[in-house]
Amino acid sequence: MRPMSYGQGGPQSQWDPWKPQSQQPQQQSQPQQPWNSGNGDNTPDWAALAEASEARAKRRRLLFIGGGALATVAIAGAVAVAVVSANGSGQASDSPSSQLPSTADIPSATATQPSFAPTSAPPPLDPKDFVSSVKKDKAPLSPDLLFPGTQLTMGETVYKKGPTADTRTCGSAAQGTLPKVLDTNRCTRLIRVTYTNGDTAVTVGVAVFDTEAQAAKAKKEADKKSIVRSVSGGGVKSFCTGAVCRSTTNSYGRYAYFTVAGFTNGKDVTEKSTGVFRAGDDLAEFAFRQIRRRGEAQASAAAEG
Repeated sequence: MRPMSYGQGGPQSQWDPWKPQSQQPQQQSQPQQPWNSGNGDNTPDWAALAEASEARAKRRRLLFIGGGALATVAIAGAVAVAVVSANGSGQASDSPSSQLPSTADIPSATATQPSFAPTSAPPPLDPKDFVSSVKKDKAPLSPDLLFPGTQLTMGETVYKKGPTADTRTCGSAAQGTLPKVLDTNRCTRLIRVTYTNGDTAVTVGVAVFDTEAQAAKAKKEADKKSIVRSVSGGGVKSFCTGAVCRSTTNSYGRYAYFTVAGFTNGKDVTEKSTGVFRAGDDLAEFAFRQIRRRGEAQASAAAEG
């Protein structure tokens, strides 16, 4: 079969009957479609046309499939950008991941925690400081303030409060070696009070000094013959003026305190006189507590003020 000729210079355009916008070219001297010349009746070669149409349809399907895959990839990329933006600032970033700060450069959560300067409560005031120097010991002082009430209960024993005395010449209210001890250490005041229980009587004397050192020195220098004078009167008979009595000496802060205990019937105190020993110890303990309470009251007032 002789090859078909497309006119002069070859085909300029080809009309595709399955392509909507293609235009059929003007008729040339010879038709541009392939014709089956085998039967000699100019009938189109339908088999060739069908094969060409199927090939074009297959190419279009491949293009549609490829385009759909590209669209899926684009959508997935958009979702990924949206997720990253939602976790970040809400704006897409074109910066590469290499420009992000390293893990060491990112501040940890603990770095943003508020910090507070350590605080501590001031130490409590020492009550003894307020009764160790005349400069801080400013509270009022008298026999009734230091030894209040009309009686004293220590354990199961009740002592009735008797006469009191308050002197500025300390040596005149002492006997034996005590006057010299008090005067040498510059005692400024000697407060005394007597308590009784039956025929037992105790006088407790509190000597006041300007400093703790003076009171401690007076306590150290006192001996067995350093005795405070007993206070009688107001129903309490004279005691410990000639009989053997028991005495004690101690100090706390700027105060030295002494006791003398015996019988109001003039009997001597012996080692078997347990009631007299107990009474002297009770009144010495009470004197110590009262001096300490004086310091506690002043420390408390200073802390509140």
